[in-house]
Amino acid sequence: MRRQPPHFRRYSRLFGVALSVALLQAGPMLAAERIFLSFLFLERSIPVRDLEIYAKEGRKSQALAPYLGYFTSEQQTQLRASLQERLPLNAVAVSQFLYTPVGEAFLNRVQQVVQTKSGQGSFFALRSALILAANDPEGLTALSVLRNFPNKGVQVDLSKALELLNQVQMAVKTTSTAVEAIIQQSQADPQADSLIGWSLSQSGLYAWKRTTLEDLKDDSEKRLAYTGRARDFAADLYFPTTPAEQPYPVVVISHGFNSDRTTYAYLAEHLASHGYVVVMPEHSGSNGQQIADWLRGRAQDAIDRTEFIDRPLDVTYILDELEENSIPDVRFKGRLNLTKVGILGHSYGGYTALALAGATPNFEQLRQACTSELDNTLNVSLVLQCQALQTPEQPIDLADTRIQNVIAISPIGSNLFGKSGYQNINIPIMMIAGGADTIAPALPEQIQPFTWLTTPEKQLVLINNGTHFSTGNTSPTSPGVLPGFGDARGPSALARFYIKALSTASFGRYIRQQEQFANFLTPSYAANLSREPLTLYLTPTLTLPAAQAKQDS
Repeated sequence: MRRQPPHFRRYSRLFGVALSVALLQAGPMLAAERIFLSFLFLERSIPVRDLEIYAKEGRKSQALAPYLGYFTSEQQTQLRASLQERLPLNAVAVSQFLYTPVGEAFLNRVQQVVQTKSGQGSFFALRSALILAANDPEGLTALSVLRNFPNKGVQVDLSKALELLNQVQMAVKTTSTAVEAIIQQSQADPQADSLIGWSLSQSGLYAWKRTTLEDLKDDSEKRLAYTGRARDFAADLYFPTTPAEQPYPVVVISHGFNSDRTTYAYLAEHLASHGYVVVMPEHSGSNGQQIADWLRGRAQDAIDRTEFIDRPLDVTYILDELEENSIPDVRFKGRLNLTKVGILGHSYGGYTALALAGATPNFEQLRQACTSELDNTLNVSLVLQCQALQTPEQPIDLADTRIQNVIAISPIGSNLFGKSGYQNINIPIMMIAGGADTIAPALPEQIQPFTWLTTPEKQLVLINNGTHFSTGNTSPTSPGVLPGFGDARGPSALARFYIKALSTASFGRYIRQQEQFANFLTPSYAANLSREPLTLYLTPTLTLPAAQAKQDS
């Protein structure tokens, strides 16, 4: 039997968590003693004990066997593994996730497979069971969900379960085909020196310091016109203290949703050591503190309704302050080159970087996707993109002409921008995808959008087997990680190594405008950096199989 690739196993966590809840939603103590399985017009109840024996020992009772017959042997193996898997998540992290728009969309998807027998209160029963199970002494497993499910009758629709599994498998298949196309089109020079460029991942020669800019308040005319309110936030600046003859180049790093400005501190330190002033704004409407305040009833929404506008404006505001010497620190006066600024963003921060680079929203396409695709998609990031529909639909211009180079790591925006939006970007851009990303899946969110780009200077980087969180510095149980979908191994030192090297090369080439760095933005350089288990590929162009080309809106 062919072994499934790692990204299938991680993608299938979506199905595994759903089906773990679905097939073990009952228990002998506090929950249902039986579950009711339906397939087409048939219904049959099964004792919980039968399911427990199957999960732990693989033995199939007479009651359970007919239903398992609808699964292939490979699917049954995957099902048993999912039923017994312990997710390394605490109750706070699970609660944070399940009370976000993304988490609520996940629960709505699970409801398609499992409901209470009465059909009432399924959403809240599922959420309660998962949160309580995460606080169980055994941790978050299917069995702990069983013990904490607050209902005595559970209805499971096996046809919906199979439909969901087939959808997962199709997504994995199409992504694998796209990944193979990238690998084949990343033609590396086999004669290239394997040691060339490794120094780019090492610290530079500049001494540096960090300072925090607190109580920043943007009440600019543009902010008030677009959002109707001022914005308070903070930022960290990492700056070289080693004297330089020329003004220091500037790079902005934008963090993702439910994260903060410390997530990529390792990269800020690295770039500062190479002579960059690094600006790291804290996007106050979508950071971890916003989620915590919302859960405590101190904030109205998990994400500020104008966050899709506020984030790019945060960057523009702080660049304005630096440009106008408004920052009360004499160390920066006249020492910054703000005519060519680089930006690196992860996930929601990737959207931020793309918007500043000139990508424009396509609300018509987004509304259509949110209406027709949201209930059935495996692309979790679409839920977040749909939040942009809460903003007033008015002509907006979020581009900042000072931004001259973009590195977007696992960015979201396929439906928010659409093909037309991406084609408005005309500056150098590096798009970085994780082959095992189940939050912002590589094919719809990075690979296909890369083919829409018309800017002549571009690179698509694939970290094969990389997850949504591989390049950050956040543990899998911290507030910045969405439970159930990340890589249990957490961030990867190897992935961070890649990001340090590639960002040094990209910013060196396009912000410092030093031609020698062009040698490090090639397939051969990526191949020389590449190491197992996260193999690295880079291509400046990409042609996808015709069947995978997304239809233009």
